Amino acid sequence: MEWDSILPIADKYGLKIIDDSCEALGAEYKGRKIGQFGDAATFAFYPNKQMTTGEGGIIVTDNDEIARLTRSMRNQGRGEMGAWLEHERLGYNYRMDEMSAALGVSQLHRLETFLVKRERVAQMYTERLRGFSWVRPPVVKPHVRMSWFVYVVTLAEGLNRDPVMRKMEALGVPTRAYFAPIHLQPYIREQLGTGRGMLPVTESIAARTIALPFHNNLTKEHVELVVGALAEAASVA
Repeated sequence: MEWDSILPIADKYGLKIIDDSCEALGAEYKGRKIGQFGDAATFAFYPNKQMTTGEGGIIVTDNDEIARLTRSMRNQGRGEMGAWLEHERLGYNYRMDEMSAALGVSQLHRLETFLVKRERVAQMYTERLRGFSWVRPPVVKPHVRMSWFVYVVTLAEGLNRDPVMRKMEALGVPTRAYFAPIHLQPYIREQLGTGRGMLPVTESIAARTIALPFHNNLTKEHVELVVGALAEAASVA
C-alpha cells in the first residue's frame, strides 16, 4: 500500500481512513511503523498471526473521539467511567481477559525475533523460486519492511491453481487458496449486486494465488520440499 498516494486523496475528499493492518504487525513504510497513517488501524492476534493473545485484536488511534467510542463499544456500550448497568450506546463484550493480555505482553517482547525468523523463511522461498518463469514470488519494495504473515505466490496465466493444490496435497504439502476477492463474497454480492467479471484483473490474480506452508521455524529442507512439490504439481497442471 502506497501511503504517499492514498493520504492526499483522503485529504482532498475529506475521507476517513481505517487501516486494516491485521496481518501487518511490525511492518514499516518509509521508516514509519504501519498503524499510524490513518485515523485508526486494527491489528489481529489470532494464533496464526505474527504474535498472539490466543484470540482477539486491538484498535489503535490518535483520535480522542474514536478512542472513546471504541472503548465504550468494547465494554457493552458503557460510558467513559464504566458505570455499572449504565449503557450509553449499543455495545459488545469485546474486553480482553487478563490471561490473554499477559500472553500478548510476553509475545510483544519477542515480536522482533518472530519477524526476523519469518523474514528468513520468506527470503529462502524467494531465492528458491527466483529461477522459475511460471510462478511469481511476492514483491517487496525497497522502502517497505514486510511483516510476513503468509507467503503467497502467483502462478502464471494459463496455469490452473486447483489441480496444482490437489497434487501438492497428494504429495503431503498442504496449501491454501489466498485471497478471495471481496466483491465475490456472498454477503457483498447480495448487498451491493456485485458479481464475476466486474474486476477482471483482481479475479484473474485471485484465481492464481497460493499460500505456501509458512511459520517461524521452517528450515531450508522444508522449503526445498515445498518448492519441489510445487514444481512437480505445476508441471502436470
